[in-house]
Amino acid sequence: MTADVIYFNGQLTTLDPARPHATAVAIRDGRFMAVGFDEVILLLAGEDTRLVDLRRRTVIPGLNDSHLHLIRGGLNFNMELRWDGVPSLDDALRMLEEQARRTPPPQWVRVVGGWTGQQFAERRLPTLEEINQATGDTPCFILHLYDRAWLNGAALRLCGYTRDSANPPGGEIQRDARGNPTGLLVARPNASILYSTLAKAPKLNPDDAANSTRHFMREMNRLGLTSAIDAGGGFQNYPEDYQVVDKLAANEELTVRLAYNLFPQRPKQEREDFARWVRMTKPGAGSDSYRVNGAGEMLVFSAADFEDFVEPRPELARGMEGELEQVVRVLAANRWPFRLHATYNESITRMLGVFEKVNRDIPFDGLHWFFDHAETIDDRNMERVRRLGGGIAIQHRMAYQGEAFVERYGREAARQTPPFRRMMGLGLPVGAGTDATRVASYNPWVALYWLTTGRTVGGTPLYGESNLLSREEALRLYTQGSSWFSTEQDRKGTITCGQFADFTALSANYFAVPDEEIKTIESVLTVVGGAVVYGAEEFAVLDPPLPPVSPDWSPVRYYGGYYRAPAVAASVARTCSHTYAGNALWPGWTGCDCFAF
Repeated sequence: MTADVIYFNGQLTTLDPARPHATAVAIRDGRFMAVGFDEVILLLAGEDTRLVDLRRRTVIPGLNDSHLHLIRGGLNFNMELRWDGVPSLDDALRMLEEQARRTPPPQWVRVVGGWTGQQFAERRLPTLEEINQATGDTPCFILHLYDRAWLNGAALRLCGYTRDSANPPGGEIQRDARGNPTGLLVARPNASILYSTLAKAPKLNPDDAANSTRHFMREMNRLGLTSAIDAGGGFQNYPEDYQVVDKLAANEELTVRLAYNLFPQRPKQEREDFARWVRMTKPGAGSDSYRVNGAGEMLVFSAADFEDFVEPRPELARGMEGELEQVVRVLAANRWPFRLHATYNESITRMLGVFEKVNRDIPFDGLHWFFDHAETIDDRNMERVRRLGGGIAIQHRMAYQGEAFVERYGREAARQTPPFRRMMGLGLPVGAGTDATRVASYNPWVALYWLTTGRTVGGTPLYGESNLLSREEALRLYTQGSSWFSTEQDRKGTITCGQFADFTALSANYFAVPDEEIKTIESVLTVVGGAVVYGAEEFAVLDPPLPPVSPDWSPVRYYGGYYRAPAVAASVARTCSHTYAGNALWPGWTGCDCFAF
């Protein structure tokens, strides 16, 4: 058989132990048909085979974020001013002021996660005075991790918070000496006040939400992501809030393979929701591009131990075990994989007691279940996870909150938070991700920097050598490792015959650049199922067209997503006007400077 497309002249790291390096791949029907070296793979070209020269670029398997709130993030991306990676508070405030001027009523300016004051040259957070001065009468909401949010005066009035407003459960409305709200909302001990306040802001209409989702996926492709496991999220109702992505999937407009988990939204009614969902759908329902994955990351509200290292560790409710057991019994009986948000070892100890009890009656027996986060899990609990056949999905939240953790618990405690090297040593399935978009940034290269250097985005060293990964080990967690968490380890994660033809060519050699440059790596060519979904620099001519960002006031029109230095953002892609017919490139082709035809 001949190939549909051949990509050649690359520097491929396949992550396949049988063939760790290659220069070319042949693709047929969206999967790798052959992997090897140019002189062999190019023999598989037929008259209709498309040939793409990789120009000696470093190529890796497509990245797979095992914990990303992509569906919710996509619905909101075009409304959000992203401070992810912005180098100074002065720059951030300038962007805020400019966006406030162009945002029409009744819309708000929103800065929703992905940043920390430690990333700024000033090493501090904005003040309410600075925020109000920058935004004037345009409502503004700024979220910082899970610990606080700022409302300017206009948003404070729209939300109706006054001196007579009671603090909601789990949150605090900060007040001045006269009892009037200042605009600062504090998560104490959970983030419900932050998310419920953000939910008061207007949404995009369905057409703009679809545009927003497509641009968010393209932003993921720009960073080399080809797959993600969506962890649900607060105010992400099923099936209502999935209609936009459902339609994009039906129209074959998704450029990130998406497996999604269902997250209940009604406290004390979680079992009822899951009992209804197991009758509506099942894990694996959908396609290779868009499919149901299972339950979580929230299973019951009483089991949520939101990480906020500024505050003391929250104690879970006494009745948590009974509520969690009801839900896990429904899931285990129906063979639904599940995931559960768990930050602290004390919480994990109690949760595992529930899982072990259910397992005695309804054996998990190969059912893929896992904890998300697990920053302070100890060896005993990791062994309990292993015996139950579970895994752990880790995220780079400590890269954004490491300084707060050190201040509260000490530098020594931070050295194994989370103990990902120990998890791997025990043989646990471990996958890497970000937990974006409302806490850490969605940029996978920041996560890979954190795993390999042990440093926060502010440069604070957290880990010693005993809890660091090599660059290849970290990459495996972001590819092969994550595939276990959607039960797709036989279909994705390596550049291997028979697996999905998902890969990315990089702007720099990940395996050789200095540590600090890992954070600046991007894709120059991202391929899903053999088809190009993103192209830049010399591959810009292959970049698929995308509708302009809408609405026209969107911050994405002006600033994009993750911050890019002006010199990078202004770079001009190379193009070529030459055209060819047939398969002139091979054999014996010595034509121009083009790379594909």
